[in-house]
Amino acid sequence: MRKITKVIACMLIPVFLLSSLGTTQAQATIQGPSTHAQSAALIDVTSGRILYSKDGDKELRIASLTKIMTAIVAIEHSKLDDKVKVSPSAFAKEGSSLYLKLGEEMTLENMLYGLMLRSGNDAASAIAEHVGGSEEGFVLLMNKKAEQIGLTHSHFMNPHGLDAEGHYSTANDLARLTAYALHNPVFKRIVATEDKSAPNPNESWEYSWHNKNKMLRMYEGADGVKTGYTKKAFRCLVSSATRNGQQLAAVTLNDGNDWNDHARMLDFGFEYFPLVEVAKQEQPVQNTDVVTGRGFWYPLAKSEQGSLTKKLILHESRTQSETDGKEQSTDPSFGLAGRIDMQLDGKLVGSIPVYRKGSYIPPEPKTEDATLGGIGDVSSWAAAWRAVLSHLLSP
Repeated sequence: MRKITKVIACMLIPVFLLSSLGTTQAQATIQGPSTHAQSAALIDVTSGRILYSKDGDKELRIASLTKIMTAIVAIEHSKLDDKVKVSPSAFAKEGSSLYLKLGEEMTLENMLYGLMLRSGNDAASAIAEHVGGSEEGFVLLMNKKAEQIGLTHSHFMNPHGLDAEGHYSTANDLARLTAYALHNPVFKRIVATEDKSAPNPNESWEYSWHNKNKMLRMYEGADGVKTGYTKKAFRCLVSSATRNGQQLAAVTLNDGNDWNDHARMLDFGFEYFPLVEVAKQEQPVQNTDVVTGRGFWYPLAKSEQGSLTKKLILHESRTQSETDGKEQSTDPSFGLAGRIDMQLDGKLVGSIPVYRKGSYIPPEPKTEDATLGGIGDVSSWAAAWRAVLSHLLSP
């Protein structure tokens, strides 16, 4: 088998972003917002681009922001209707609590609401034991997920965020984790909820939880994510908001004025780095017989919008038949003809797959249509695409 590779400069089409590709960080050409935080970061959820960072790689205690990782690991590894039992080690856990009874059972879904709205440490431990077999087993899953996402400055020692040596993260890593988690429809729905009730098997009244995240009530478009506090970590906050189809997430660690600082950070992102449509799905590539397989949106400052560079890379595989001497064309990628790479300031920010005209283009799954533990379906889809693209990328 021989592969024919054509590299063509393309000024029309940019990229389909894959989680395995690096993401750029906005350059300091625009004055960022002032904050009172020891460390801060702002990220565009769709692209994963960090738009603002203040000491973003400084490793710090993160308090209950830990529960973002707890929630996404639980969602990906278990079923929402599972019954989670409160063990002696989860019962009466110190710090914030749902005040669950010893031996009480609650669905994982309701326990996740209690975890994220009221920051229940008892819920965190119960969830960890149910999903991981023990807290220690669950912590292994947390650190494995951190490695998979590419969180290079994070390490977890527990599922709740109580202060512990060796338990830390950074504003940049938490921004990336949050962007990842917000692509999960279950996680996204839970953290956007202001009030939730749940059955109480031990009392005549129901549990009623009011979200501690005041941003949901203070900021237009706010839809997440998590508060945190310990005496050593101080005030920590991750918030998210969506405006004009763009979702941003802000992170502050050790910030005594976090509500106001988050409003300024989100305002900054929406004003200076709006999502720009730089490609449409099934858009013909000039002077070729291929079309784009995906559209692409990317957050760009006005000064950057002319700085995107694109390159079309076409691959064609052929085999020589040994039986009849005829050269036969094989198409193991179902019409996938190559890709278009896009760079911003010399960094690859993604790739769009391109297809031969008239071939079948698989639809991109909608996250809201994903089944229970939905991000797993999207991740499997993305993994399949990486496998296909690896065929095209190999020498």
